[in-house]
Amino acid sequence: MRNQGVIVFLTVIVTALCLYYLSFTFVSSNIQQKAVEYATDEVGNVDFGKKQSYLDSIYREPVYKFLGADFTYKEIKETELGLGLDLQGGMHVTLEVSPVEIVKGLSGNSKDPMFNTAVEEAIESAKTTNEKFVDVFYRSWQSKAGNKKLNTVFATAANRGRISLETSDSDILGIIDAEIENAIERSFNILRTRVDRFGTSQPNIQRIQGSGRIQIELPGVDNQERVRNLLQGVAKLQFWEVAEINDYVAELEAANALLVAEAKAQKAGTSVEEVVASEEEDDETQEEEEISSLEQQLADGDSTTDFSSEISPIFALTKANYGLVYEIRDTVTINRIFAREDVKSVLPRDVKFLWSVKPQKADGMELLELYGIKLTRNSEQALLEGDVITDAAQELDQTSRPAVGMHMNAEGARKWRKLTAESIGKRIAVVLDDYVYTAPTIQGEIPNGRSQITGNFTLEEAKDLANILKSGSLPAPTKIVEEAFVGPTLGKEASNQGVISMVAGLVLVVLFMIAYYAKGGFVAIAALVFNIFFILGILAQLGAALTLPGIAGIVLTIGMSIDANVLIFERIKEELRNGSGLLVAINEGYNKAFSAILDSNVTTFLTGAILYALGQGPVKGFAIVLMIGIASSFFSAVFITRVIVYWMSKKGGDKSSISFATPFAKNVLSELNIDFLSKRKVAYLFSTGFIIIGLAVALISGLKFGVDFTGGRSYIVEFSQPIATSDLKVGLDGEFDGSVEVKTFGGNNILKVTTSYLINEDDDASNAEVEQKVREGIATITGLAYTKDATNLQDNQFSITGSSKVGATVADDIKASSAEAMFFALIAIFLYILLRFRKWQFSLGSIIALIHDVFFVIAAFAIASALGATFEIDQVFIAAMLTVVGYSINDTVIVFDRIRENIESRGTSKLVKMFNDAINQTMARTLITSFTTLIVVIVLLVFGGEVLRGFSFALFIGVLVGTYSSIYIATPIVVDLMKREIENEVESAKKPA
Repeated sequence: MRNQGVIVFLTVIVTALCLYYLSFTFVSSNIQQKAVEYATDEVGNVDFGKKQSYLDSIYREPVYKFLGADFTYKEIKETELGLGLDLQGGMHVTLEVSPVEIVKGLSGNSKDPMFNTAVEEAIESAKTTNEKFVDVFYRSWQSKAGNKKLNTVFATAANRGRISLETSDSDILGIIDAEIENAIERSFNILRTRVDRFGTSQPNIQRIQGSGRIQIELPGVDNQERVRNLLQGVAKLQFWEVAEINDYVAELEAANALLVAEAKAQKAGTSVEEVVASEEEDDETQEEEEISSLEQQLADGDSTTDFSSEISPIFALTKANYGLVYEIRDTVTINRIFAREDVKSVLPRDVKFLWSVKPQKADGMELLELYGIKLTRNSEQALLEGDVITDAAQELDQTSRPAVGMHMNAEGARKWRKLTAESIGKRIAVVLDDYVYTAPTIQGEIPNGRSQITGNFTLEEAKDLANILKSGSLPAPTKIVEEAFVGPTLGKEASNQGVISMVAGLVLVVLFMIAYYAKGGFVAIAALVFNIFFILGILAQLGAALTLPGIAGIVLTIGMSIDANVLIFERIKEELRNGSGLLVAINEGYNKAFSAILDSNVTTFLTGAILYALGQGPVKGFAIVLMIGIASSFFSAVFITRVIVYWMSKKGGDKSSISFATPFAKNVLSELNIDFLSKRKVAYLFSTGFIIIGLAVALISGLKFGVDFTGGRSYIVEFSQPIATSDLKVGLDGEFDGSVEVKTFGGNNILKVTTSYLINEDDDASNAEVEQKVREGIATITGLAYTKDATNLQDNQFSITGSSKVGATVADDIKASSAEAMFFALIAIFLYILLRFRKWQFSLGSIIALIHDVFFVIAAFAIASALGATFEIDQVFIAAMLTVVGYSINDTVIVFDRIRENIESRGTSKLVKMFNDAINQTMARTLITSFTTLIVVIVLLVFGGEVLRGFSFALFIGVLVGTYSSIYIATPIVVDLMKREIENEVESAKKPA
């Protein structure tokens, strides 16, 4: 075998890398377990906040040594294989979008004293009432302004066409309400965009109905501060000219004297005036010596020198010019002092001061620079605003350090060109949310609107900055009003059941493959182990998170990995039956199976790539695992197994060294001659009838959509002891007509219960009915009694401590993007099959079969629901459906490849027989692949628990219908289409020229 050494080398390298990256996952798991033990009390309650405090305390501490290198917990978390919300839980954040800035903005930042007083009063009142801000503001306005109308404030030039001096107060309040609602919706969309790009997998984001609040859940968060900055950053990007300190030396020295005096006064416990008087009496000679010392240090190249040795660095000198540098711990005091009127009076009025975003370390201290920003005539108007940014991405600067590249629109490029042309030799500060990220000196005109933000960024910081700039500026400030750590959506018990069931299914697959393919079965299992190991290792290297949709992708790639080896082994057995020697049979088996394996993998990979590019949420999580899985399964099943098989075949020198069939399986399914296509019309009728009946049932009775599709009412339920979330979910599912989701919230004795029951009703009676049903359901399932007093819970009691109504996590644009992704995936499949098979009939047959399979599974869900076995349509169902699509196209392409081979060798005569032969020739592979995949799925269906029942049922139906459709739908459609084309060609040939 050629290139054997290269394959072995690559396998060793990839294995070593996977071991390296997965080692961090094992270390992290052990640390997490220690944190849980630390946060668990004597009755078994786990305080998630206490757990996080433990992890925070070691976040930057070395906790793992590998080959002499120390790794902090932060570095381990950045490298481990993460898990999604459904498998491990994460950080829950509730944000509130402030309506204050919107009201002020609509007024053109009015200076009207009555307006501003009403706004301030409304801010204070809103803190203690659940009323809408606008209602509180208007009541305050009426009490202050009397008969004065709102149009006197809001009829501005910016509102021309919407608000005039004739507009009534009620109409203006309606406009304000609409603006606030629009701002909340825009904030929701921008935050979801930021969260999707944050690097987590399958986050949840929901609107809390009837308020300006947005609820976000991020899986596996290990850096809370980073999340806070990401979610609360307004993304107000501005470009300002830097006020060079040399131009304001006198003013700054005067201000600095006050700062030094203030610091000394605090230290000495005296007044600033006494310190100033004392300073005036200092010996002039000593002052001259200090100045001489400073000058000498400058000459020696000292970059930062303190004016006062008694306090932390305040006013420093550099070779080029003066610069303001402070120790980070002093910034709060300095901000307070800079706000004093006496300090303001000596500072230049055309300069404002902004801090650098990130401290620099020097001599064991963390120093922040304070930049002077030169104001324009309109002090609020920067030279250029960030709304001109059309794209931003993390990249590397000229020194290979992380940076952020920006592209501007045409208007921005024009302004930027003019600005840079006029600012050559000057510094321009890039300011985001009033922090200076960088202040480069303009070297020349920048004509194309392409710029780069550089700074002392980490890769993570550069990605976050690009994310914020690209997703856009929030229309109003947001603040975090609630934080908590939540448990997995599936529940720990359901996750464990799923993992155990999948492992058990894989063990059965191993036993079957060995029983059927003898030593060849061991080779296939080795490829499967390599495949799963590579998938997990590569996911860890990429910093991706594994979710249930991702596990669905692994199930699919397991099937494809087994399928590839089944194809190869069946081809080898075929060659051996035809009398070829072992080495020749192996070589021919791999060569002849290669095109089928390649085509099935490429079509599925194309689907994954398009789903990843266009999809969101669970679709994207499924797609990335699918693409990684396909690449690793192709490498392991085709190349690694070939090396092993060649080594085993040469080891013994005869056929006994490796075998590909046990005695009972040697000729099984090898002499089939079934006329499948004669039954195609029956299949057409059966499929059409089943789908029509199922869809009719769905339209009449409706499908049961999960809370992630519908939204629902959430209740925070507190118990005195831990409660199993899976048990409570299953029990409440039986109590409600709607869907139920249960997860831990802040501790394993506090649960968040969300139900879609009466979701379309929004009156007080419905709210009361749902809460009553939740209370009764929990009481029935747990045997505990409800109490309003949560401060002193007894062992036999539970209490509801909070409630809200939340929107769907699967928003309309996620549904739209998923549909768009599937549409383009179908086009890509159509074009690829057309390219490879050279006949449009194959393309159309495969697409019809895919659509058939999707509708068949939906119909099966509806019919099962009508028969009493109700399954939810949720995000997990989407993952299952994507798995069905991937499995179906793989199955169909394998059959098509054998048909193409037969056409190339025999032509198109006796078309039906040739297609039947192809199905019979691939039947062993079809049944074995389906059987091994079904083993895993059936074990998951039977033993995976109620929470995973819908997921496994969809996979079960999908594998069955995928196998059925490749034989009875896709192939017959190609036959019928090709027969018509051949008949037309014959008729055309008979006609005289």
